Amino acid sequence: MNKPLRHAGAVMLCAAWLAVSVAASAAGIKTDLKIAFVPKQINNPYEVIADDGGMAAIKEFKGQGKVVGPSDAGASSQVSYINTLTTQRQDAIVIAANDANALVPYLKKAMSQGIKVVTFDSDTAPEGRQLFVNQANAESIGRGQIQLVSKLMGGEGEFAILSATPNATNQNTWIKWMQEELKKPEYSKMKLVKIAYGNDDDQKSFVETQGLLQAYPNLKAIVAPTSVGIAAAARYISSSSSKGKVAVTGLGTPNQMRAFVKNGTVKAFQLWDPGQLGYLAAYAAANLASGAISGKEGESFDAGKLGKRTIGAQGEIILGPPTTFDASNIDSFNF
Repeated sequence: MNKPLRHAGAVMLCAAWLAVSVAASAAGIKTDLKIAFVPKQINNPYEVIADDGGMAAIKEFKGQGKVVGPSDAGASSQVSYINTLTTQRQDAIVIAANDANALVPYLKKAMSQGIKVVTFDSDTAPEGRQLFVNQANAESIGRGQIQLVSKLMGGEGEFAILSATPNATNQNTWIKWMQEELKKPEYSKMKLVKIAYGNDDDQKSFVETQGLLQAYPNLKAIVAPTSVGIAAAARYISSSSSKGKVAVTGLGTPNQMRAFVKNGTVKAFQLWDPGQLGYLAAYAAANLASGAISGKEGESFDAGKLGKRTIGAQGEIILGPPTTFDASNIDSFNF
């Protein structure tokens, strides 16, 4: 920066910080809120990006944030963390649920003690939380996955789904809409032969991919609506004789999938920005914990750089539509 502009730059920087401060106070967010994020898995690359987005938001509104969670994605693996956070009297718990129902009694206990509960990415049953921050409309995600894989496999042939865990709320909802989309006449030549589960574990997903190719020699595509699964499937296929014959698509991050797009293993895949998802969830939790909103349909709140957001039916808040990534645009994204 040139010297004559240094003072102007400082003024602009101060103004930017002031804008953030004003936005936070305008939204009625209290300072020093204690907000804990509980991912499905502490070491899941997707979850790490989402949680980092949440921590960035918490820093903006001067709260105290932390991330705690299990190393596996089992249905009850998050229970002990919920109980500990309840004992610690957090102001809010933001959780990506491993199971729609198993966590509900423990989250209800947390709420009974005044702790606000926000689910994001993967929901519980509605009685287990006050708000759910969803990546995008579940129906559009599921139908979009079928529309994309249909293009990649020429509208005909066998394909399989490589999901996360059998109990994952988001995965199961998307798969339900995939199956609904498949009922349309234009997909009559496509056949879903198997729904496999890699349990959001890299090695298991890798082995499941191998098993699918062995069990279904005519397989034309694998759809993995999980960032762990799509990367594992692409890694296996990239070094196998199936490269160029079996399409791999689903939901993954650009940084994770870039090499596979570059080497031709993956032609296209989809995702939203998980960092923004975590960021929005943190702002929703902060507004809820501050009493700026109660969680009712139609209420609006300020979400920092994401602007004003409105609560929909059953406490759902939508981040926005997913992006399709391919060789033409993948280098424009860095997450």
